[in-house]
Amino acid sequence: MKLTQQEINRHNNQDSCWVAIHGAVYDVTDFLDSHPGGATVILRCAGKDATEDFDSVHAPELLSEALPETALLGYIDPSELEKLKDKPEAMNENKSKPDDDSLPPLQSLINLHDFEQVAQRLPPTTWAYYSSGADDEISKRNNALAYQKISLRPRILRKVPTVDTTTAIVGHSTTLPVYVSPVGLAKLAHPEGECALAAAAGREGLVQVLANGSSMPIEQVMKSRTSSSQPIFQQLYVNKDMQKSVETVRRAERAGASAIWITVDSPMVGKREMDERLNLRVTTTDNTTEGQGVAKIMASSISPFIDWEILTWLRQLTDLPVVIKGIQCVEDAVLAYEHGVQGIVLSNHGGRSQDTAQSPLLTLLEIRKFAPHLIESKMQIFIDGGIRRGTDVLKAIALGATAVGLGRPFLFSLSGYGEKGVRRMIEILRQEIETNMVFLGVTSLKELRPEMVNTSRLEKHLIGSVKL
Repeated sequence: MKLTQQEINRHNNQDSCWVAIHGAVYDVTDFLDSHPGGATVILRCAGKDATEDFDSVHAPELLSEALPETALLGYIDPSELEKLKDKPEAMNENKSKPDDDSLPPLQSLINLHDFEQVAQRLPPTTWAYYSSGADDEISKRNNALAYQKISLRPRILRKVPTVDTTTAIVGHSTTLPVYVSPVGLAKLAHPEGECALAAAAGREGLVQVLANGSSMPIEQVMKSRTSSSQPIFQQLYVNKDMQKSVETVRRAERAGASAIWITVDSPMVGKREMDERLNLRVTTTDNTTEGQGVAKIMASSISPFIDWEILTWLRQLTDLPVVIKGIQCVEDAVLAYEHGVQGIVLSNHGGRSQDTAQSPLLTLLEIRKFAPHLIESKMQIFIDGGIRRGTDVLKAIALGATAVGLGRPFLFSLSGYGEKGVRRMIEILRQEIETNMVFLGVTSLKELRPEMVNTSRLEKHLIGSVKL
């Protein structure tokens, strides 16, 4: 059935919402309330061509998964389609996309900060979503500053012919003590999104944690791996509709995921002011949605009504290893251990949730002081937030972490360059880790010890006592 531009334009509100995607016209009225990113994202394209917005964050296969066959109303003639493209500014504005010809040569980027500079060419809303922290961004800054407050204590005259940077994350080997943290909407940085991250991780021998809000379906990400044995872990945010969380876990199991990383440090979205200032410009009959940033829209379905019993629920649902992400104090680290998880991630969500929450590295020092048995236990300890140098990685490992997660740097290296950029970033980090292991006089990660770092400047921020 052929539809005209005038017919589609009339269905431009919450009561009757039609959109055109790649020339096909869909009635998405009944889908508005169940859209994981909220109705706002769809409503701003109501009665218009939504192709650009859809492609910026979704894989084409999602249409057949999310919408029933009855949602397809017909098609619009290409000449008519052009008339639909006069719409609000898209999330991934063309006018601000990086120009591949203007990008610096990849080999000219020599540290992770260089990739961040290049990524600032991303569309403003994308940059704000990726880079923003909560409130005054104190926690975001302190995450990195904590590593700068720790000094290394190199040993000399140690014969170090080679270094071994391998380790294992919940039973899966990795060539570096580094993994890809769950980062949502990677397609905003590059059309291949999380698939490019998977390909790069596979070729470099790293582990990837796939975000609950991935812009690529897990099945497609799994196909982008370089081998069938390459591990992909699935992040889980508990949905207000618990059945949706059940479906996420079941789907991850069917696809071949190797672990579930349940994220609990954001029962609600922090006040990310840069993201909110560059809010999605919504033109609908309902003006109450105005002013929400990308983060609030994408996280609107997360349940704040969970407690430690959620781990019992998850264990009954799956036999996959469980890692709990978002531990911010030693007391909760002990509780996680008592609940039998395979790993914990010390994280304040990259400074994106509660501002002035202490840095994850300080939480690691709390564990060393008040619950050192956790470091010697079978439960692995991971840490993320603010890590930008190989020396940062080694400091975390020396203090008891098994591996560290990086989020923003993977997105920044993905922007403009795709898989090649991610591999270049990993190469830089690998060189820094290997070089500084030689300086420290160690041949393997197992030889890293607390006495190889001076933590006195950071330890003065530890509280005097803790009741466990």
